[in-house]
Amino acid sequence: MRFSAVALALFLAAAALAQAPNKPNSRIEKEVRHHLLSLPYFNVFDNLEYKVEGDRVTLLGAVTRPSLKPDAENTVKEIEGVESVNNQIEVLPPSPMDDQLRRALFLSIYGYPALERYALGVVKPIHIVVKNGNVALEGVVDTESDKDLVTMRAKGVSGVFNVTNNLKVGK
Repeated sequence: MRFSAVALALFLAAAALAQAPNKPNSRIEKEVRHHLLSLPYFNVFDNLEYKVEGDRVTLLGAVTRPSLKPDAENTVKEIEGVESVNNQIEVLPPSPMDDQLRRALFLSIYGYPALERYALGVVKPIHIVVKNGNVALEGVVDTESDKDLVTMRAKGVSGVFNVTNNLKVGK
């Protein structure tokens, strides 16, 4: 009987150690998020995402400013514990038409009374990515009805070809 209690204790200790490597990843994930959100030219028309696998970080998303891609990579490389960065961020092609759509989409979404609360704060929770007239909505909203409303507002903008709503619901 006593032997099985010791074996159980050793098993539980080994299981706890096996889960320990996840804690540094959560620290790295928090720091990556903080560093990316702190980039000076990151705005509502950019979408930056990342994956952390051990000491490797993969950067994803799309940006309107070409300088934002290397800036994101360089700031993540500075994080303690990050050994390599795979930068897969897409730089969106310059387009006056897409710029016009971005402004119209911003006003349609953030200027709509039921969605105005999302306009508060420095970092906007709804990101509007436009490429060749196609729109991807990224970020987080409070409710499913807000998600549907954002889609409806985006689809109502003249000149938009397609809207993909990747918004997540949750606080």
